[in-house]
Amino acid sequence: MDESVYAKRSTRTIIVISARPFPAPEKSIRCFFFQSCFSLPAMPSSIPSAAIPINTTVSPDLQPLPPRTLADVRDQVAQEIAARMMNKAEQHDGVKIGVMMTFSKRDDVGFLQQIAKAIQDSSLPDYLFIVATTGPPVDSSSNFVFICGSDEGYVHRATLLMSAKFIGRLGGLQNQPDVYCIISVKDIGYTSGYDEAALWDVVRKSAMRPIDPLVPPSGSQGIEAFLLEVRAKLQRLEPHQAHEELREPEVDAPTFLVDIRPAAQRDEEGGIAGSLVIDRNVLEWKFDPRSASRLNIADRYDLRIIVFSQDGDSSSLAAYSLQRLGLLNATDIIGGYRAWREARLPIDIPIKTSRSLLSLN
Repeated sequence: MDESVYAKRSTRTIIVISARPFPAPEKSIRCFFFQSCFSLPAMPSSIPSAAIPINTTVSPDLQPLPPRTLADVRDQVAQEIAARMMNKAEQHDGVKIGVMMTFSKRDDVGFLQQIAKAIQDSSLPDYLFIVATTGPPVDSSSNFVFICGSDEGYVHRATLLMSAKFIGRLGGLQNQPDVYCIISVKDIGYTSGYDEAALWDVVRKSAMRPIDPLVPPSGSQGIEAFLLEVRAKLQRLEPHQAHEELREPEVDAPTFLVDIRPAAQRDEEGGIAGSLVIDRNVLEWKFDPRSASRLNIADRYDLRIIVFSQDGDSSSLAAYSLQRLGLLNATDIIGGYRAWREARLPIDIPIKTSRSLLSLN
């Protein structure tokens, strides 16, 4: 054969050897590698191929990498998601928190567990993260929300808040004590803006430092202090003052006496003739002129409403609530129905019928 070409290949270089005479180059020949080069002297016009030695050994460093499997790729993606969450985490009360949405894949639960392991291996001191799969589920009927925290309390609080915020959309729950919780949720991420904002609210509230249960929160007040504050805004009436006002032949505004006690208390203690009986839980709706369920008489804001309860405590709060609605003439009776009765003012005495033992059968 007049001419032949032999090639030796390695992972980094390709050397071509020819039996044909090479033209004498004017410059030295350069052989380039990936990131370096070296120079050879100019070759003579004709060199037999056998004169050029070929190195047939390959350095161990040049051995090809083993083929990557799908499991390797999934593990790398899980580690990248975990690293991205930790790098972008917010700091809240000394706890790193974060939320991330990722598209649904096959075996979402296994993939989320890989993320959990990657986060746990990072040895963060305090953290709480949520990862939610979104998009059409591949091999299940629901998406999944993964909650991972450094403390069991974080995970437990986040799980309870999740259950409240996504009520009606929750499926099964897979819980690994002290580590993570995975909840199946229908159509996560489909609701514009709500789901991600709700998840952020969950991690922020769950990461809050627990307060001492014996120390009242700043700005709060006990019921007695609150009751004193409310009563300072009312012109409360003694029982006889309320009775005299109700007996006036002419008044500036319509005046009503309102009994807000529960039915069992009225049956037991009696009532006041002529009073309106309105349950406490609907009082505001019945007297608010703006309300669609108001009474026919509640068509103006200058009504004089005198509220009474059994002892005069809940009636003060009720009258204050009416004032907040704009009914500024609302007030209550000091001491309530008990004080009215002790003042020997008119009442309706309940008729109690005794039953024989035979009637109980």
